[in-house]
Amino acid sequence: MQYVCDALKGRTWFRIETDAEAENETRLMRHAVEKHFRREQERARQSYRPGPGLERDIGLKAHLVRTTPLFLTLRADDGEGLATAMLPAGGRKDEDFHTIIVGPENADPYVKHADAIKLLARHYGLSLTRERCYPYAQRS
Repeated sequence: MQYVCDALKGRTWFRIETDAEAENETRLMRHAVEKHFRREQERARQSYRPGPGLERDIGLKAHLVRTTPLFLTLRADDGEGLATAMLPAGGRKDEDFHTIIVGPENADPYVKHADAIKLLARHYGLSLTRERCYPYAQRS
């Protein structure tokens, strides 16, 4: 995982970068982030148009970084999973992208971690409101 930003009170945001990390996040948080991570990685791979010759896949890694949504995890200092987020590729504003932020077992992370989510929003310059990002807000 790659460090993204501090969230104060012993919490830190990290970027999930591999299938193994996504699998671990799914197990730890008891939700389906791995399925979404793999699907978005595959979608990005399918959109790649390689160059000619032997170096045809040289730009694949950069393409994946540019086009795959960001998958992030909020962790406590002891490694406890607190929230998982899926943001637009590169953390860039994209009104058509459905940003998702959930807690363990898809619980509402805003109850305990709204301040940490606000810091993540500030880090990327995005609006990460509960109404926009927590998919079950209408039911709660």
